[in-house]
Order: sequence, then structure tokens, then C-alpha cells
Amino acid sequence: MADESNTGPVAAAVAADAEVKAPTAKKKRSRPPQKAAAEPAQQKAPAAKPRRYSDQERNGKLKPVETQVSEGNTFKNAIQSAGISEQTHYHWKGAAKPVGKKDAKSTKPVRASDELADLVELEEENQKLRKRLAEKLRGENAELRKRLGLD
Repeated sequence: MADESNTGPVAAAVAADAEVKAPTAKKKRSRPPQKAAAEPAQQKAPAAKPRRYSDQERNGKLKPVETQVSEGNTFKNAIQSAGISEQTHYHWKGAAKPVGKKDAKSTKPVRASDELADLVELEEENQKLRKRLAEKLRGENAELRKRLGLD
């Protein structure tokens, strides 16, 4: 019990630590000098306009890429040798294919009577499939009832 009442030196040490940990003001950083003011002689060149390729030029760049890849060269090396980016390659390739597909579909008009006949045929097939599904589900339910002893 003598140890509990002896708090004199401990209290003095705690008070000394409180005085040491007083908050200090933050230092403000100075901003670095601006580069434009330091180097006025160097000016950026105006950005060049992006190059527009014709369809023939695009195909001329896409064909060697495809042949190099089919010969076993890596895709990245093939597009680098063609002088285009990977994104440009895929963009050109995607733009070239759908045009051909759209033309093939739009040249052949569909008759209304053909559409009606197809619709009737699909409806008949749908009815047959529904009947088969219903029969299958009835069979499974009957089998489960037998296993559970509910009959």
C-alpha cells in the first residue's frame, strides 16, 4: 500500500512531458519557380495535324500485319513495322468489316409473306417445345414423389 500513495516523482515526470509536447506551428513551403518564366527561349512546336489515311493506304498497312502474324511474327512487332498503333489497327479492322456485312443484308429485300410463314413456323416449334418441357417436368415430379413416398 505504500507504493500506491507514493506518486510524487511520477506526477512530476508526467507534468514535464506535457510541457515538452507543446504543439509547434507548421512550416510553409516555398513554391518552386515556374519553368515558363525561367526558360522563355524554349517554346513548344505547334502540334502536327493527325494524318488521314485513305482506304487503300489502310488496307496496305493492314495486309502486311496479317501476313506477318500468320507467318509466326508477334502481333506487336507486326504493327510496329507497319507504323501504326494497336488501337489504330483494331479501329481500322473493325471499320472495314461491318460495311461489307451491311451491304450484303440490305441488298436482299424480305417479302412480307416470307416473314409471316417464318413466324408461323416458329410459333409451331415453340408450342412443340413447350409440350415436351411440360411432359418432362411432369415425369420428374412423379419420380420425386415416388422417392419421397408422397403417392
